[in-house]
Amino acid sequence: MRTSEEAEGFDGEASNTSMISGASSPYQPTTEPVHPRNVLGGIRCDMEYLKSYFGILKMVEVVLSLIGFICIETIMMCSPCGGVYFFEFVSCSAVVVTGVLLLIFSLNLHTKVPHVNWSLTDLVNTAASTFFFFLSSLVLACINHNTGAEIAAVIFGFLVTGVYGINTFLAVRRWRRGNGCQGAAQTSEYMRARTASRGEMEARPELA
Repeated sequence: MRTSEEAEGFDGEASNTSMISGASSPYQPTTEPVHPRNVLGGIRCDMEYLKSYFGILKMVEVVLSLIGFICIETIMMCSPCGGVYFFEFVSCSAVVVTGVLLLIFSLNLHTKVPHVNWSLTDLVNTAASTFFFFLSSLVLACINHNTGAEIAAVIFGFLVTGVYGINTFLAVRRWRRGNGCQGAAQTSEYMRARTASRGEMEARPELA
């Protein structure tokens, strides 16, 4: 029968053994707090963008497209209605797409999706809007009933076409400048890798 001292000694050895095995175990509980990801934490109104040329042009485009859409919606009767329907579709699409892009850029939501080329996306939208607004305004100018709503829609259609054209020109410049910077960065990385490889070969002649 074991005495109390032997039992205490055995328990002490067991606790020490468990501590040692626990310390050597690779599965250690972490004491670092887990911080939840706050996806909406970076959303803020970018006043610098709204004050820039692109922000101002976007707001003007949305306003003029909306006015043109309202003008064309006030037409109650038309025959033929192809020009009216075409202009209605183009103006409505421009309000929605350009308005969404304006919201994305002004709230910095594009930084949450960095794998999308937002400069190219903006360029495609502005170029397509320029072409379709010009075409729909031209068709409506040729096929109309000389009503006040149709004439107003044609005027605002050509106005927003000019604004989209300016935005397209600036977007092309920005896209080319971005591609130039990216190409220069890739060339710099390639030259740095070549220099590092050449230095390693010189330091270790047995690799040659």
